Order: sequence, then structure tokens, then C-alpha cells
Amino acid sequence: MNEPFTAAVVQAAPVAFDRERTLEKLRDLAADAARREARLVVFPEAFVSAYPKGLDFGARVGMRSREGREDFRRYFDSAVDVPGPAVDLLARVARENRIHLVVGVIEREIGTLYCTVLFFAPEGRYLGKHRKLMPTAMERLVWGFGDGSTLPVFDTPLGRLGAVICWENYMPLLRTAMYAKNIQLYCAPTADGRKTWVATMQHVALEGRCFVFSCNQFTRRRDFPADYRAIQGDAPDTVISEGGSCIVSPLGELLAGPDSDGECILTAQVDPGEVARGKYDFDVVGHYARPDVFRLTVNERPQPPVVLERD
Repeated sequence: MNEPFTAAVVQAAPVAFDRERTLEKLRDLAADAARREARLVVFPEAFVSAYPKGLDFGARVGMRSREGREDFRRYFDSAVDVPGPAVDLLARVARENRIHLVVGVIEREIGTLYCTVLFFAPEGRYLGKHRKLMPTAMERLVWGFGDGSTLPVFDTPLGRLGAVICWENYMPLLRTAMYAKNIQLYCAPTADGRKTWVATMQHVALEGRCFVFSCNQFTRRRDFPADYRAIQGDAPDTVISEGGSCIVSPLGELLAGPDSDGECILTAQVDPGEVARGKYDFDVVGHYARPDVFRLTVNERPQPPVVLERD
């Protein structure tokens, strides 16, 4: 059985649309979490380098504005190439602090952005990524769709580690696929700071009998550029993203949070034995399943738009 350890979720604001400064802030925050003896450190959805809450990118049905195209250009320029220099720096952060690091980034490939989570091991090794399968509502305007080829669960010394992003957590079949991979450390980077979100995280923990690490940004208007068209208001202290991060046990108990007061690092002791204790009476893909009635098929093949065939 794995030994108990400390885990942390980092609730903070990036330096919006500035990849390098955001990475430096992340480096400091990760070191702070490590000083608190955290061995697993989770950052929010789209932390590098923005979740542009409230921005419409100048889109109307049948119309796009020049200003909106410029908003997208700025977003695109601050995104992360995978592999690339930002990934190398994040790997160094994991190695410097001897932590398992889970970070929400905006990934770019060719001309498309993806909402992605990157995973790193304590020796500084990049483990892999999960691309958000289903961007929510207006997110689909600026983010592409992931496919089944990036649904990893990694076998680590701390436990089996994976991530489901924001409202993907409302997709029961996706959750079932992750449970079937025996996820134990279920990271849920999010942009949902509503009070109802905590109940969702408790449900996921109870359903999957896993630890859940929910991590949201806490941002104010002053965290964004002066020309950011914030529908929430332009007063510097206006809250844009509300936080609400938390850590939940496999029996649905809140171990830390939720916190909606500002930037913070939440920590909790994680006892991996609680996973087995929880599955004693409920294993949704094991003894509590009915495969004679219900069965899920998951397509994990990459779905490239262009396939180049050569002899």
C-alpha cells in the first residue's frame, strides 16, 4: 500500500496572456507548495496563461469583428507548444521541487488552441497530457476538441493519477472510462466557481471512490490587461473567477476548502488506503456494475484530420 502524503491545489491568478511571467509565478507557487511538504501539486484549468472569462472574441452569428480576431491572436501567442520550451520549464519545476505536477494550459497546434492538462513526474519527466474532449458553450469558439487518445491515467508512486477538466465532469461516460482505468487521484482543474460545483466534486469522489482535487483560478479585473473588455465590470477589485477550490476524500468528505476568499494554496493529507476502504461497498466498474445490461465502448484512437500515407 502506498504511504500517506500531502497534496496541494493552487488557487491563483495567472499573468493573463503573458506565458513567461505566468510560468515564473507558477514556479514560485510550486516551490511554496513544496515547502508545505506537498508531493502532488495541481494548478487550475487554463492557468498558462488565461481563462478569458466573459470575453466574447467579437463573435455574433454570421459575424466576427477585427477586435475579436486580435483577442484571439493575443491568446494564441501566449499559448503553449507541446513539446516546447514551456513544457521543458514545467519539467524543471517538477524536478526542482520533487513533486508530481499537474498544470492546466492552453495548448496550440498548427492554428488551433486546446484546453489541456500536462502531467510531470518528480524527476522532471513529462508524462503526457489530457485534452479537454468537450469545450463548454462559448469555449468552442476558441478551443478545439480533444479525442480519445489523450485520456491517460498514470501509475505513479502516489497512486493512479489522471485529470478530467471542468464540465467534462458532467459527462458520465467519460467519468466511467476513468474509473475503469482505476483512477485514484482524480484531478479536476476547472473554471466553475459556483457553490454547486463542490457538490459535483463530492459526487465524483463518492462515485469513483477516489480522491478529487478541484482547482480553480481566483482572478480580479486587475489581473487582466487594461484593454480587456470585462463584462463583469472595470473596478480593479471586481472578481472575475471566484475560486472555490477543494480536496475531497473517496467517501465525499471535504478535506480542504472550498475557498472563495482569494489566492491560496490548499493542502490535505491523502491516505491511499481510503480508496480500497471506499470500494469495499461500491465499485462502479467492478462488483457494483451490471455489464450484462450496460456496457461502455471507448475509442482511444487518435482522430487526425489529415493522414499522410507513404510506401
